[in-house]
Amino acid sequence: MNTPEDSLLGREVAYPSQYDPDLLFPIPRAAARAEIGLDADALPFTGHDRWHAYELAWLDTRGKPQVATATLTVPAQAPNLIESKSLKLYLNSLNAARFEDVQAVCARVAADLSVRAGGEVTVQAGLPPFGEQPGTLIDTLDLDIDDYGPPNPTYLVSDTDNADSETLVSHLLKSNCPVTGQPDWGTVVLRYDGARIDRAGLLRYLVSFRDHAGFHEQCVERIFVDVMARCAPQRLSVEARYTRRGGLDINPWRITPGWEAGITAPVRELRQ
Repeated sequence: MNTPEDSLLGREVAYPSQYDPDLLFPIPRAAARAEIGLDADALPFTGHDRWHAYELAWLDTRGKPQVATATLTVPAQAPNLIESKSLKLYLNSLNAARFEDVQAVCARVAADLSVRAGGEVTVQAGLPPFGEQPGTLIDTLDLDIDDYGPPNPTYLVSDTDNADSETLVSHLLKSNCPVTGQPDWGTVVLRYDGARIDRAGLLRYLVSFRDHAGFHEQCVERIFVDVMARCAPQRLSVEARYTRRGGLDINPWRITPGWEAGITAPVRELRQ
């Protein structure tokens, strides 16, 4: 079984000189999900991991370099996540490969990622537009905070006497790579229907990820599970839009199955 410690993270790696799909390093989701009480066969959410690739390059059939951007979408139900450095190295391995056009590149990347993720990955040329997420920013709350980890779900409380349907936004999410210890910065967009969630408690909870070591996808799933367990909303959507590293950013999104109203068009944050 692949583990983060087996990956190329934190190691000096030669620049790939030829196309090599074996550079892709899948990590099973099951172990991290088991740590937060999730059964892989009965997940309480659906969703995806949306990658934005800013450094996609290849050669056309006459050897002329081509460049583009792309959006890669890995379903949350896929049994494996793709480690980010391996994805960067894999995309770099396309630099000297020849393709008919960008559609052929996207088809090749989608096929390779689907094999490693264990689910149907889609790849499209181009990126979503920049956009401000409608919602209430909770970062301006006047609070004293001194808890930066581990993630503390006891801050999450709700007012069962008052129901609400709202979107709450925070730009203060920070976690750390579990292998290299390098910081990952992100924006959280949380939508819910149900008992009103205490905003101060939610902000303290999100800040308590500051010293936590976890992959982006794992952090979002932990947030989803903790909010559901502590606040019991009828429906919930959690998305984190992380800033770019190595020409890639990742945007994990988890949502209550069947909640069509919780689905919004993808956008990019200004920090992306």
